[in-house]
Amino acid sequence: MTNAALHVARTGLDAQNTKMQVIANNLANVNTTGFKKDRADFQALAYQQLIAAGAASDSQNKFATGLSLGTGVSLAGTSRIDTQGTLTNTGNSLDIAIQGAGYFQLQRADGTIAYTRDGSFSRTPEGNVVNSDGLPLIPQITIPQGTTSITIGNDGTVSASIAGQTEPVALGQIETANFANASGLQSIGGNLLVETAASGTPQTGIAGLDGRGSISQGNLEGSNVNIVEELVDMIETQRAYEVNSKMIKSTDEMLQYVNQQL
Repeated sequence: MTNAALHVARTGLDAQNTKMQVIANNLANVNTTGFKKDRADFQALAYQQLIAAGAASDSQNKFATGLSLGTGVSLAGTSRIDTQGTLTNTGNSLDIAIQGAGYFQLQRADGTIAYTRDGSFSRTPEGNVVNSDGLPLIPQITIPQGTTSITIGNDGTVSASIAGQTEPVALGQIETANFANASGLQSIGGNLLVETAASGTPQTGIAGLDGRGSISQGNLEGSNVNIVEELVDMIETQRAYEVNSKMIKSTDEMLQYVNQQL
């Protein structure tokens, strides 16, 4: 009697442990601005084909179904679920959210571009618009001294009312980026994503055009984590882990019985 069942059950334990980690990360980020939840995807491991379907069973007949034994499960990857989060009004003129597809662009310290759905921006002493980590928004927007209010249109047009001037001053336009496969973007922490070969190249342009979502000033997008759904998944994962654990125990008892009897 082999320990094949022990190996299969062990892969099940590993799979459910990984899924629990994904759920835990989703719940930990339930209040993270612009966070998109992940889903663990699994696939069956290779099968052991002992008898091929259609193989000759004798000189005149063939096996109708064959005999294949599964060897367990493995992690295929994690998928980011890019559904829209709920918008919360903050009243802050530099808090902006994207309604629909698209990402804000930020310039990292090494000059590369990162992408985010977190639209909580602020102003440096020099007037530059940056995120909470000080990364500047691309294209760069500079707010002049004496600005009394900022207006950001649905298409990303930024204008400022300046003390002593009757007409608003145009400061530039916030462009958003879209991807053919946004789920292929790589998360690097800090609410940032970077381009990969799977995501394709960014298609940047005016918000609200060519499939890009519109911009909403004075709002922030919350995470799309549904606590109830995550708790249900957590209970289901816990039960599956327990079943695989019991499978190991039962298989061990069977092997023990065989060793004692033979």
